[in-house]
Amino acid sequence: MAEETHVLDRPPEGASHDWTIPQNWGAYTPEEHATWDTLFERQVKLLPGRASKAYLKGLEALKLSESGIPNFEELSERLMKLTGWQVVAVPGLVPDDVFFDHMANRRFVAGNFIRRPDQLDYIQEPDVFHDVFGHVPMLADPVFADYLEAYGRGGNRALELGALKQLGRLYWYTVEFGLVQEDEGLRIYGSGIVSSSAESRFALESDSPNRIRFNLKRVMRTEYRIDDFQQNYFVIPNFDELLRLTVETDFAPLYHELLQMPDISVAAIQPEDDVITRGTQQYALSKAHD
Repeated sequence: MAEETHVLDRPPEGASHDWTIPQNWGAYTPEEHATWDTLFERQVKLLPGRASKAYLKGLEALKLSESGIPNFEELSERLMKLTGWQVVAVPGLVPDDVFFDHMANRRFVAGNFIRRPDQLDYIQEPDVFHDVFGHVPMLADPVFADYLEAYGRGGNRALELGALKQLGRLYWYTVEFGLVQEDEGLRIYGSGIVSSSAESRFALESDSPNRIRFNLKRVMRTEYRIDDFQQNYFVIPNFDELLRLTVETDFAPLYHELLQMPDISVAAIQPEDDVITRGTQQYALSKAHD
């Protein structure tokens, strides 16, 4: 089922107008189910003491520990009972407006393909493991589920106002690579971290990255890289505060302000930052000299 690329500019043959396709669960091969099991078993061992309570609770509630690639119909039935969300299959990365519309209507789009066995540690395009193991457990949390719906509702407005880049940074530094402060310490909840064995350790235990308390404007000015570990991680106090900021902020004047301001580089510390951990940036420096 895996292909070399899943970046498309139009719905492929057989896809609906909203880009959804049947998951075609019965077409997965034993090797593809085994790849899921290998990824799951390796990753789930790392998450106790690292992943947020909300993520671990969602992982259990959705019964993702059952062997093999999850069936989206069964998964959606469980998720719908918890927060009203469902998982729909798409052939790859979809256009921004399609993505936002699905999210605003509590439909999470997930690729139906899985990486090859030689891609266990990294795949550039999000596959079913990243999308389902990484994202879906958080959708079982009512507050985070509301946050993603609110994000989806705001997406098309950002498109109209020319601020997609700024809004995308909010998604990147929360949904994909966010940290949360819990009583026991910092925990990971971003899908890009919880689905990566290496970054699960790096985000919390390395002395290289900066860890900075979340500030909405700051985050939306900050550049990021898609092909390596993050050099800045932003820490929310809790999911209620993340949701509150999202629904109470008037984004139109914020976008206007942000578009007049310079971007902040991926590893920078600003004078006004509330820094939890000032990193050495040793990892990034070592990569620069490779």
